[in-house]
Amino acid sequence: MDKCIVITGAAAGLGRALARRFAADGNTIVIMGRTAATLDVLAAELGPRSHAVVCDVSDPASVRSAFTALEERYSKIDVLINNAAVYQPFFVKDASDAQISAAVTTNFAGPIYCSRAVIPILHRGGHIINISSETVGLPHAMFSLYQSSKAGVERFTEALHAELEPQGFRVTMVRAGQMMDADSKSPASGDLARRFAEENLKRGLDLRTRPISSFTSVADVLQMLLRLPDDVNVPSIFLEARRP
Repeated sequence: MDKCIVITGAAAGLGRALARRFAADGNTIVIMGRTAATLDVLAAELGPRSHAVVCDVSDPASVRSAFTALEERYSKIDVLINNAAVYQPFFVKDASDAQISAAVTTNFAGPIYCSRAVIPILHRGGHIINISSETVGLPHAMFSLYQSSKAGVERFTEALHAELEPQGFRVTMVRAGQMMDADSKSPASGDLARRFAEENLKRGLDLRTRPISSFTSVADVLQMLLRLPDDVNVPSIFLEARRP
């Protein structure tokens, strides 16, 4: 497998696990994120076939600039994985303008901006993969903006699939379950973390006992999407954590 793969939100978490998985398979990897220093460390680890690009997916100008540079360097892109997201627990009544804007522009508009930018340089048979979250279908407390933005991504994925399928492109939505690795950080700490846990427990979700999968395991599953036969499509896939 030798593909040019662009991954947003690649500096940590699932994005980093995907970059490592696909780089190990001999692909050219473009890692995108907002912090140059963090991206450079990962690019050095991945090797000479990786390329770090600073890009804020919530900013259309930043996205446009990043993908223009990619077109000049690579001509064609095989895969875009829209993985970048922010998730902060809060009640809407307490939400700041910045929290609302971040959820809407990064989680929802970001995949739209990046998809729009990649379509003109997407190789025929290319693939756009949008990462969603199991929270869309669960009664989580304090995640209304995160859930709503991810639900929007799911509907956008369906519409984009209908638009691009006649041109020979694949578009897949991956609804992923709870994941962690050794470097994972909780979306909340201190009093906020306690309240987050308490409010979810009221809704029947005990965050302390729910199973958690590793980012590496989920990356292994997504690897299969890049190996699909030409006559097979996977418009959506739901993953959930389980106890081994």
